[in-house]
Amino acid sequence: MKVIVGGDHTGYQMRKMIIDYLKNKGITVEDAGSYSADSCDYPDFAKAVATAVQKGSCHFGIVVDATGNPSSITANKFKGIRAANCFNEFTARSAREHNDANVLALGAKAIGDETVKSILDAWLTSSFLGDRHQKRLDKISKVEELHFRS
Repeated sequence: MKVIVGGDHTGYQMRKMIIDYLKNKGITVEDAGSYSADSCDYPDFAKAVATAVQKGSCHFGIVVDATGNPSSITANKFKGIRAANCFNEFTARSAREHNDANVLALGAKAIGDETVKSILDAWLTSSFLGDRHQKRLDKISKVEELHFRS
């Protein structure tokens, strides 16, 4: 499994912790930056993460900013990306099992490192359940086909 991780200046420290945590679990990680705590713009990193997942070069993506909201909004502008802003194990597991989410958004000012680790564990050990949830994803795909160009 390969995971791409990116985040803005607010998520800089948490992004580094996430990368170390994933590597210690034997997961291959691509680092999309930022590479310092200097002010930068979350859309740049959300775009890099979403593009890698969309093109299939990474299985999953993780984006970190202050709240997780702006990066998830940006990532969800990409066809085929299902970014979920998660704040506990339940939301992470549900996003994977029910929504087949492929990008995880996290808020560095909203949750602490230990909560993030439990979210990552739930996210990475959960799989899409299909069944009744598939028909809902099919409806989302139809919306994408109508409104997305690429």
